[in-house]
Amino acid sequence: MKSPLLSLPGAVPAEGVDEGVAAHYGDLFREQRALADGSGFVDLSHRGVLTVSGEDRLSWLHLLLTQHVSELPPHQATEALVLSAHGHIEHALYLVDDGETVWAHVEPGTQDALIAYLESMKFFYRVDVADRTGDIAVVHLPAGSIAEPPEGVVVRETPYGRDLFLPRADLESYAGKNGPPAGLLAYEALRVEHHRPRLGFETDHRTIPHELGWIGTAVHLQKGCYRGQETVARVQNLGKPPRRLVFLHLDGSEVHLPPHGTELRLADEGPEGRKIGFVTTSVRHHELGPVALALIKRNVPVDAPLMADSTAAAQEVIVEP
Repeated sequence: MKSPLLSLPGAVPAEGVDEGVAAHYGDLFREQRALADGSGFVDLSHRGVLTVSGEDRLSWLHLLLTQHVSELPPHQATEALVLSAHGHIEHALYLVDDGETVWAHVEPGTQDALIAYLESMKFFYRVDVADRTGDIAVVHLPAGSIAEPPEGVVVRETPYGRDLFLPRADLESYAGKNGPPAGLLAYEALRVEHHRPRLGFETDHRTIPHELGWIGTAVHLQKGCYRGQETVARVQNLGKPPRRLVFLHLDGSEVHLPPHGTELRLADEGPEGRKIGFVTTSVRHHELGPVALALIKRNVPVDAPLMADSTAAAQEVIVEP
């Protein structure tokens, strides 16, 4: 869905999966610094929104998700995954329960498949699943923001800021009172700085939660009864994941950032060396310079210099080998 905030001065549309909102409003680093200082907001109205209501909503979701939500207190934010039968990540949900309804936002364009799966699992449970993407927009307030959410708006509060489930019809008036906005590139730069994985960027068709550090934050190890749980338990108790997420400091002299999917190789093996991973997200950070997240083979030495195509990269450990 195309955001009305793309009509604001300086707005440059994002591309790809993030099409529909602004990548930036003319000054990427100023927007980053504002978010880091707790100012402004980010338009995330392209994200999918769904609700689950009914008296069985928490106990039912507890059976389907990787997170322990059967006793989730009202207004406490959490995140959870839906896994395949083999333990591969299929969906990521960012949740909060308001005491009557569970609200979740998900990656753009993934809500239809997720809702179809949830609908197929309703059976006799007293739950109602609804797609709210058409009438609810997600707005992000950065950590430290003193902006007051509008009355009656559901808020999901995390260490990284607050997500507002704002009526889509109120988006323009909210922006007029709470600007200036920051674009998605600023939001993504801070996400990368905080080592936070994103579905479809840090994941591929075979990613398991252990590889991204999602154990603990999105996966509860003291619960079972969900699809893919056997793989989670087996890797946790008996082995190691085949890959690990790393933070990369990129050569700042390069003009272009290596895009998503750029193959990584050991620097001492040269451009014809074996592929040991790929860049998942690369950004220009207002303090750190060009940095990235990447998924690499677990046994790559933690101090090994890497090459992302022609760009030199130094590792910083996120997930331990």
